[in-house]
Amino acid sequence: MGLPFIEIIESVTPDPNALMWKFADADKEIKDGAVLTVRESQHALFLNEGQLADVFPAGRHTLKTENIPILTRLRGWKYGFESPIKADIYFFNTHQFVNLKWGTPAPVLMKDATFGQVRVRAFGTYNIRITDVSKFFKEYAGTWPRLSITELELQLRDFIAPKFAEVLALAQISVVDAAGNISGLNEKTQPLLQPYFTDFGLEITRFTITSITLPEEVLKQYDKVTGMNMVTDMNKFSQYSIANAMDKEHSNLGDGARQAVTMGLITNMVTQGAMQPKPAPAADITERLKQLKALFDAQLITEQEYAAKKEELLKLL
Repeated sequence: MGLPFIEIIESVTPDPNALMWKFADADKEIKDGAVLTVRESQHALFLNEGQLADVFPAGRHTLKTENIPILTRLRGWKYGFESPIKADIYFFNTHQFVNLKWGTPAPVLMKDATFGQVRVRAFGTYNIRITDVSKFFKEYAGTWPRLSITELELQLRDFIAPKFAEVLALAQISVVDAAGNISGLNEKTQPLLQPYFTDFGLEITRFTITSITLPEEVLKQYDKVTGMNMVTDMNKFSQYSIANAMDKEHSNLGDGARQAVTMGLITNMVTQGAMQPKPAPAADITERLKQLKALFDAQLITEQEYAAKKEELLKLL
């Protein structure tokens, strides 16, 4: 005695993380007039003799050729449902899967007009859903008995990273723009990334970059650019740069900076006095003398240099 036929085909999602799962048919055949029930946010796919036969959206479907027009498109089903037939049935969840993680396990190369080739890391989240069940089954899922979003997410991480690098190249976004305007980069990235997902029957409903990490040397230069944009008083900025350079007590740059700055300040003091058509006010000379004394106290000039420049300034009184 043969196994009984399948008369009702339906499946409650076994796991909220399930993307696809095979209907447990116990090797039974489908009876003529069997009822297929597909719930909202589900699709069902029929596979006959290894070939994709048809996909059914949400709804109640009676599997008879004469009253289900969709069955007239079945290919490879020689007898339709006029007699019992064996088919593999897969169910899919087509709702959104949200807050999936992506990142660049290794830095990706980014070309920049200012810095040349820069290695950056990026991290973020995205939401996806299956929009083309047939394509997703053919191009990705295959005949696995079960597929979860966790398995897809792990594989998409390796897929997104190089595609993200391609998107950066196509968008021609500078490093500074990428680091300073992530929301704008999000808007540019999602539509450029979507075609790669379309090839797998997937849709990115949301793609977000949460952080971009730049190399240390680029960050330093970026900080300098940002600082320059904030400077409104170049004299104060020069003084700040001088102090910053002189803080590096043991560096060649610090020694050079101290010497250059010292000579520049002294020359500037004297030059300003020499260019005066009239004797400088006593208060002005007094201020220069204080500055000169400060340089001497900081051991930036020798005692001989201090005495000589002090005498020149006193003559201007």
